[in-house]
Order: sequence, then C-alpha cells, then structure tokens
Amino acid sequence: INKKLYRTLVKKTGEEHAWGNMTGVRPTKMIMERLEEGSSEEEIIRYMHDTYVVSEKKAMLGIEIAKREKAQLDKLDYENGYSLYIGIPFCPTTCSYCSFTSYPVAKWQNRMDEYVDALLKELAFIAEVSKEKHLNAIYMGGGTPTTLSAQQMDRVLSFLEEHFSFEHLKEYTIEAGRPDSITEDKLRVIRKHGVGRISINPQTMQQKTLDVIGRRHTVEDVVRIFHLARELGFDNINMDLIVGLPEETIDDVRQTMEEIKALRPDSVTVHSLAIKRAARLNIYKERYGNLKIVNTQEMIDLTAQYAEEMGLKPYYLYRQKNMAGNFENVGYAVPGKECLYNILIMEEKQTIAACGAGTTTKVYFPAENRIERAENVKEVEQYID
Repeated sequence: INKKLYRTLVKKTGEEHAWGNMTGVRPTKMIMERLEEGSSEEEIIRYMHDTYVVSEKKAMLGIEIAKREKAQLDKLDYENGYSLYIGIPFCPTTCSYCSFTSYPVAKWQNRMDEYVDALLKELAFIAEVSKEKHLNAIYMGGGTPTTLSAQQMDRVLSFLEEHFSFEHLKEYTIEAGRPDSITEDKLRVIRKHGVGRISINPQTMQQKTLDVIGRRHTVEDVVRIFHLARELGFDNINMDLIVGLPEETIDDVRQTMEEIKALRPDSVTVHSLAIKRAARLNIYKERYGNLKIVNTQEMIDLTAQYAEEMGLKPYYLYRQKNMAGNFENVGYAVPGKECLYNILIMEEKQTIAACGAGTTTKVYFPAENRIERAENVKEVEQYID
C-alpha cells in the first residue's frame, strides 16, 4: 500500500524522493541485518529498491556506512558490554529549530547543584546494578553539557571515575556544544578527566543565520574555542552542521564548508533540518512563517564532497520525520575516529543506560534481538523530586 501510494504521488507531482517511500529512521539497520545474513551488495540494492523504491545511490551510501559500522561493532561484547548516556538538559538559549529536552540555564542556575545531586544518585544506582557488566562507551549530551560550571563538571566526572570501572572503556565523549557555554576552565576539567572526544557545534558559519535561529554566539567564537581545544590537546573534535537552515543558499553552505575545512575537525556530522512539532519554528509560525527554508540534493552532495576533501568518510546515518528535502543526517570521520556511541544508537545492538531528565534507557536482549525502552521524566523539577 505504501509503495502504491508513493508511485501515485510521484505521477501526480512529478517529484521523486531518493529514499522512496521509506519512513524509518534507521535504514542502515536493515542493511546491516542483510550483511550479517550474507546478502551481496546487489541483493541489498535490489531489496531496498523493490521494497522502498530507494535509489541505488542512497542504497550504496547505506551499504558503505553499514560496513564501517560493522567493523566497529565487531569489537564489542553485546552480552556483557553496555554504554552510558548522561543527559544535561540545559541550554544558554533554545534554538528555534530544536525539540530536544532543554531548559534555559538562566532560569535554573540556582538549582543546577540540585540537578547534579539527583543525577549522581541515579548514576550510583546504575553503577551498582551494572557492576558485573563492561562499560564500553560514555556519552554526555543534552541540552548542552557545558552549561554545567567547571566545578559541577569536575564533580560529575570525578564521580564516574570513583563508581565505574573504565577497564573496558573504548570511548569517552562530551558534547561541549555551543561556544557560548564553553570556557577554558571547563575544557581543562574535561581534558583532566581523560575525555577523548568532544563536539563543538556551530550548525552554520553564517552569522546572519546564527542570529535568526537564536544562537547567541559569533562565528569568531566558534573558531576561537576550536583552536583553544586543540591547544589543550583535544585530538578528536566533532562539529555538527545543519543544512536547510532558514534563508540559507547553496553559497552559504559552501562558505560554511570552506571555514570548517580550514579548521580541519576530526569528524563532521551533517544534519538536514527537521522541524518537529515542539520546535519554535513550528509553534510560532506567524513569527517565522516568512523565512525561506531550502534543502536540495546539490547542498547535501556539496557537504559530502567537502568531507571527502577533508579525508572524512561516512560512518553513520539516520533519518528523521519532517526533514527538509526528505534527505538524511550523515556522520563523517577520519578513519579510526568514528564515534562508537553514535553507531550504537543507530544499530541498537547494546544496552544503553541513560541518566538524567528526558533520557531514554534502551535495554538490549541479544538472544531475542529485542530492545526495551525505559523513559525518564522530562521535567527537571519532577526529576529532582
């Protein structure tokens, strides 16, 4: 029925989508399953086209990424291993496109210590019930983790060292995030605790766009913080970008990619703008309705071309509903610097214990190839209570 409806709409509109009638967010997951079953590339391409009308180009991208993911996942013990996600649900301001659980840090400044207290209680519980398991990856995200003060960050990271064994730890990531929340003191604390991978996320290097989407930092701030992180010894830095932001043209995307290329990050994650129901761009249509939002295959191809020029290879992919242009989000990395946690989130082959307001734990049962989810409350006050 899906395919028939899609074919009918193609005839009516004259418009085809490279992902066909696929609505799932994890296309590489089904490709991975077929690779593990021994299917050839030709068989996978045919399956993706016959079932979902996916183009050969997108199917090949999925195969290339699934192979890289498999190489990383083969190192893991799905039965005894697990990963830890730590959510910090605060931001300096809320970006107009964002629908993640985040709260303005100014409003919660006086209760941040209470949040950390509650978070450490939950982490202590996870440490106790997981003491027989092997911790493979830690990922601190948000929100914006660097809304924590240097002292609060130090407290959380020290607590992790005291309560968890790092013997089997393969990756330690903190999404430092927005430059307007990052300071030298915070970076020094993160570095002191042996965190190997951080993100510094500009989303765009166009100042006019940063102003429109509500990010209160400058392009110069991004460059300054990036160089500071390099000076402090961080040798695995990711940068997130969004294609399809309001009023941006392909020339804006090209200029952004030129500036990112000059910085030479170790990985770049390129997102296609997805406007969800909870985003301000959607809620306040009278304010943002006149903004032009364009995303094209040409823009997506341009980011892929720049990634190739920078020596970065695609290693994970996911899709979202309501994506501008019905495209995909792709993570590119220097070979050997792929983010294991990102792969695990996509392929769902290992338990991820998630702590903090608005987080979701995923328990994996290998024998049944089944995931069970357990969600934390989103409201910070409820979480603290």
